[in-house]
Amino acid sequence: MPRELIAIAPRKLTWREYEEGPLGPNQVRIRSCFSAEKHGTTLPIYRGTSPVSQKAFDSELGIFITKDSGRGWSPSFPMSLGNMTVGVVTQVGSKVSRFKVGDRVYGHLPIRETHTVSEDAIEVAPPDLRDEQLVCIDPAEVALMAVREGQIRLGDTVAVFGLGAIGLIAVQMAKLSGALIVIGIEPIERRRRLARKYGVDILLDPKECDVGYEIRMKTGKKGVDVAIETSGSYQALHHSIRGTRYGGRVVPVAFYCGEAKELRLGEEFHFLRQTMISGARVESEPYRDYPLWDRKRVYETVIELLRKGKIEVDGLLCPIVNFEDALSAYKLVDERPEEAIKLGVKYPYRQVAEEIGD
Repeated sequence: MPRELIAIAPRKLTWREYEEGPLGPNQVRIRSCFSAEKHGTTLPIYRGTSPVSQKAFDSELGIFITKDSGRGWSPSFPMSLGNMTVGVVTQVGSKVSRFKVGDRVYGHLPIRETHTVSEDAIEVAPPDLRDEQLVCIDPAEVALMAVREGQIRLGDTVAVFGLGAIGLIAVQMAKLSGALIVIGIEPIERRRRLARKYGVDILLDPKECDVGYEIRMKTGKKGVDVAIETSGSYQALHHSIRGTRYGGRVVPVAFYCGEAKELRLGEEFHFLRQTMISGARVESEPYRDYPLWDRKRVYETVIELLRKGKIEVDGLLCPIVNFEDALSAYKLVDERPEEAIKLGVKYPYRQVAEEIGD
């Protein structure tokens, strides 16, 4: 029987066998080839530390409320793990019009050997994009939102806090937008090395220095024009403010967890007349620049940037493991983040699909 990776409780993983039900007329069955996880959002939920683990989000009211209210959304266990999957269509329903058997497709699907979904839940994979590029569409969309919300322009100086998947792509997009200097802040050496390859001009290790102070000293005591904070650390958000110049823009991207003990708004934030731009989310519509930009345009722009080689993802998926090793690898990225950037999972069917394609 096929299997899927699930969490049955916070930080408790297991394999679960399942059977696919009958195929509906508008459904497609897919055999997985490659999957990836979304660390910044899913890992806190898996750990039980996310805001949505403690409360429910009421989309009608637009606020978090208590979980026992019976309203709103919050995750529950057992829960699927994984963010995006690339696969090959093995069956189609009688009314499916967009796909045929053998099509390479992708979508927001978990780490699971097969999927039975509505044809509207997936997209045809552009033939000139590799699996590794396709599963990076999600972080690239978030990075694009952050760069656009920060209004990065030709000649700007930019700081990117947190050099995970979103941060590493944001570095490249900031350069594409015309940033003269991009400063990357990251405590993990593996990520700093990759950031240098992706175009970072200055790298800072927050374990080794006063980041806000160093940013100012490296920008003529002025600070950066725009800071993008992707790490989810309140200390990093504080130093984003501290390192941004008077009147500059701070764009928090991360899903912050717990109390903001290291975010001291009575210090630099009180004096510097900065703009803090929240909600750099693809899902938070309409956008500030709507109707010029909407979710469809963000998605299409990311596809074109990947297709034209404007965004690199080589080295960004780390580790990449076989499906059989996904459980232990998931524990690794949770417990030893210094050894990972973005988890990739490849399936035995990937090799078969590649051979068919040849």
